[in-house]
Amino acid sequence: MNHLLPKIIRIRGLVQGVGFRPFIYRIALEEGIKGEVENHPDGVTVRAVFASEEALNRFLFRIRNEHPPVASIHSIEHLPLSTSTSHAYDAFTIAPSQGEANEVTQVAPDIAVCPECMNDRMTQPHRLHYPFINCMHCGPRFSILRDLPYDRSQTTMQPFRMCSRCREEYEQVTNRRFHAQPIACHHCGPSYYAVYREINYTDYRDLLLLTSRLLRRGEVIAAKGIGGYHLVCDARNEQAVERLRSIKARDTKPFAVMFRNLDALKDYAVANETEASCLASRRRPIVLLEQRRPLARALNPGMRTLGVMLPYMPIHFDWLDRLDTPALVMTSGNRNDCPIARTEAEAVEQFGGEVALILHHTREIYNRVDDSVLHVCGHLPRLIRRSRGYAPEPFFADASVDGLLAFGAEQANTFALGKGETILQSQHIGDLKNWETFRFYAESLERFGRLFRFQPRRLACDLHPDYLSSREAERWASAYALPLLRVQHHHAHAVACMAEYGLHRPVLAIVMDGTGWGDDGHIWGGEFLLCDRQRYRRLAHLEYLPMPGGDKASVEPWRMAVACLYAWNLPLPDDFTSRIGKERIAAIERMIAGRLCTPLTSSAGRMFDAVASLLGLCDVSTHQAQAPVLLEHAAAGFASALPYPMEEAEGEAVSLRPVVEALLRDKREGRLPVGHLAARFHATLAKILAEKTRQLMLQTGASEVVLSGGCFQNKLLAALLAEIFARQAIPLYIPSRIPCNDGGISVGQLIVASQTVTTRLPG
Repeated sequence: MNHLLPKIIRIRGLVQGVGFRPFIYRIALEEGIKGEVENHPDGVTVRAVFASEEALNRFLFRIRNEHPPVASIHSIEHLPLSTSTSHAYDAFTIAPSQGEANEVTQVAPDIAVCPECMNDRMTQPHRLHYPFINCMHCGPRFSILRDLPYDRSQTTMQPFRMCSRCREEYEQVTNRRFHAQPIACHHCGPSYYAVYREINYTDYRDLLLLTSRLLRRGEVIAAKGIGGYHLVCDARNEQAVERLRSIKARDTKPFAVMFRNLDALKDYAVANETEASCLASRRRPIVLLEQRRPLARALNPGMRTLGVMLPYMPIHFDWLDRLDTPALVMTSGNRNDCPIARTEAEAVEQFGGEVALILHHTREIYNRVDDSVLHVCGHLPRLIRRSRGYAPEPFFADASVDGLLAFGAEQANTFALGKGETILQSQHIGDLKNWETFRFYAESLERFGRLFRFQPRRLACDLHPDYLSSREAERWASAYALPLLRVQHHHAHAVACMAEYGLHRPVLAIVMDGTGWGDDGHIWGGEFLLCDRQRYRRLAHLEYLPMPGGDKASVEPWRMAVACLYAWNLPLPDDFTSRIGKERIAAIERMIAGRLCTPLTSSAGRMFDAVASLLGLCDVSTHQAQAPVLLEHAAAGFASALPYPMEEAEGEAVSLRPVVEALLRDKREGRLPVGHLAARFHATLAKILAEKTRQLMLQTGASEVVLSGGCFQNKLLAALLAEIFARQAIPLYIPSRIPCNDGGISVGQLIVASQTVTTRLPG
């Protein structure tokens, strides 16, 4: 056998709990290869002998191109295997997993039901129309996982004892359900139940008929899903959607809708090839699409986009097959600003008496996970909310992050922990501004620590002293005597993007968002930074302006409009004054003059607020970023709008006064529609940012540009900058797998802390 090639093949990525070992076993048998495959803490290892270099390359090619659809491969390396070891193989086998549970970082996210299982529902007698069907390629993972290793006894499927048919499939290595821990059927699996008008319903067919009848009648129901409860109604029924708004206490924030398939949404939204691919992927995120024609008007008032997803549980398909509506509203089952309801008790407490029916099921949700949200910008999918379908799939760092715990920010919170060179980021937690969400945050921190056998050595948090995440980090630092690093908010934004693209050299980072604590005690948010993964230098920023009322100004954009024009000694438009009222305006001007509760801010988000209010688009926001989104949507359709002629900004403070002055002049003359003015604002802002960046790059020698911060969720602004930098052949990096909003902050904090550990705490 000396002419054979004995090899060790190490595969890193999401390759555990997704049917990867049976896949390797199958292709090894087909290729006539002898050896073994086993799980390891950081992936999968194959030990095998090959007849030739050609046989090895063919095997590697098949691994890369035929792997299970849920799996993702980060790296493959092959090394020599000792000849003495290779002599022991006379067949190919799946070996018992090696490594302790405390080393494991592989936990698959929850995945949409696959086409094969949907077909099995029509053909397998023990699973006919069964609503909890799954296999190694689909179904719940993270949401049901209590502990590692990932065995049925460690999940919320533990109470359901497998029947003989399921056990046979579970133990057959060539079966699609080999070691599928949630495997189930009518005889041994979870089931739905509900109480309606004091009658107990447990038969799935009866429940399907009942819930379909209620939805057809325009009722709102609550239904338990994979990661929590949803509130559901007919997306075409105005009264049902208005009723849903009342239940959710949500005035105007858009609702996501679920269509049966891609063909069904074509009349209502436009999906390009990348958007369609994201929608139909097994992750099944909500994708923000351009709306073609409306469903119910109350669904997304004032918006030109529609949040769309496709079914990912069998019951979703069953409803849409039986109803004559093209789409259902499928929104998180929670009161406004609370986490998604996870248990029957939480659902009854929040919605009992408010909805026509609450549909429960008997499979416990251990880890709550909301729906993920993304949009596509320049054919690049960009996550806005990373949760179901994505979390807790690991990121692989290019340096050690072991023992580091990052607590994230205040809004759109996530946290992240490091094991070896693996980053494990939590699911979307939400805004830490009420007790329920903070309890979810603390609970998830504890569960991640236990699940991944994590022992923190060093902590990282935001620089802002009053963030609840920062206070929790301080509590941990005190309780466990651990060092705590405070990372500046916008530096963390930039470094998260650098980590995603493997950037190490200093970059010019444009970081634009709503708020972040600055080194000088002011509120930052319009920053030009020269930074690497450890340090940063603030080179320039948007001009400081008063922010009357502090955070109140982000809820009432008209305050920022007053503040801008007061600071610049410009007159307020007549229509603005009549809308807001002279007395309220005078009160704000007195606050600014007396510096009463009026911090200074360089925030780009607050500038968007001010312009949206001055153009009459939004004076009071009912949900986060409403004013900037309405400004962006107003600009859609005016792609040819030219920027105002502007002198190149000199100095550290970049003033937008000339832009606003030009806008107000055009508005006063009334020659252009508001949408055209909104588009000119975007075009001029992009031009100013690009010119300032180019100026700073020449000064510093930086050759790469990073965009980050919540303002770059604005597709128009991001696209305009991408176009300008492409024309100038300047490499530009925009976050994709890590949200550019505060959902990515924890990853940036973790990477900054890893560099500090490397340089200051060797070994």
